[in-house]
Amino acid sequence: MSKYRFVLLDADNTLLDFDRAEEIALQTAFARWEVPLTEAVRARYQVINSRLWEQFERGEVSKEKLQSQRFDELFAELGLPHSGADFNRTYMDALGEQGCSIPGAADVCRRLAQLCPLYLVTNGVSRTQHRRLQGSDITPYIADVFVSEDTGYQKPQKEYFDYVAAHIPGFDRAAALLVGDSLTSDMMGGQNAGIDTCWYNPGGKPNALGVPITYEIARLEELPALVAGA
Repeated sequence: MSKYRFVLLDADNTLLDFDRAEEIALQTAFARWEVPLTEAVRARYQVINSRLWEQFERGEVSKEKLQSQRFDELFAELGLPHSGADFNRTYMDALGEQGCSIPGAADVCRRLAQLCPLYLVTNGVSRTQHRRLQGSDITPYIADVFVSEDTGYQKPQKEYFDYVAAHIPGFDRAAALLVGDSLTSDMMGGQNAGIDTCWYNPGGKPNALGVPITYEIARLEELPALVAGA
């Protein structure tokens, strides 16, 4: 019998193909606002957005502020008068239409769901994430979804995982595994919560932060055997 009776799965870039979804949403939003999306603009947006998400994970900025400020900063640098909040609504509407999953993710979820219940744990925006999941092929295998915006906390905060634990029937941290691609939100979150972790690291990145990790996989397809054999 497996050690793990609960599997907590990150959504973006673990099961859902966020990079692809983001690119389509950015192209759609910039086209609607008639702003050229050059490689330089795209690269600058990624720098600004990543910095603000890191601040969000540290509790230094709210989700609402993050969403508008990333575009406010970008447009200020471009010398454009556009409202970041208004542009963000266009972007988030476009993003919500993108439920594409990582190749093979649905089959991995199907196999995992035969072993134990699966739960999504995500720092995404609630309305957008739920819309994306409605159109995703992983949804039939997910028992419940915990979006940070709905909990009042976010990964990697211990309080976020306390909320998750309180809302899963019979939850036992010693029998749970947290799977995700982020060192800062997923792996550090598991450490903060006292939950075993599995780092999904398809790019073979180094653990530059030295975060304790229980397992590491390069392919999602490795996960069912790992859970079954633990």
